[in-house]
Amino acid sequence: MTVVRITRFKTDPANDAEMIDKRATLIAAVRESYPGLTEARLGRLEDGTWIDHWYWESAEHMQKALASAPTIPEAGAVFALTTDATAESAEIVAVV
Repeated sequence: MTVVRITRFKTDPANDAEMIDKRATLIAAVRESYPGLTEARLGRLEDGTWIDHWYWESAEHMQKALASAPTIPEAGAVFALTTDATAESAEIVAVV
């Protein structure tokens, strides 16, 4: 069953472009090493908070990638540019 990992975070506006570039590099690295990432969407709220949605084929695929996140250099490069990060996961139960 499809799951989504939703991460909320903030950045210094001066780092926005760099964060977006490094995020793209991270997504490529994750896709190369961990199967199951089907889509990644990034949005920004009016208050400047970013919301990053990563869709996975299954919870197992997502958990394997999350367990390895501390060892993925590209992850550290992105998160070094963020503050106030929180994350949650949800199983997708309906798509209309």
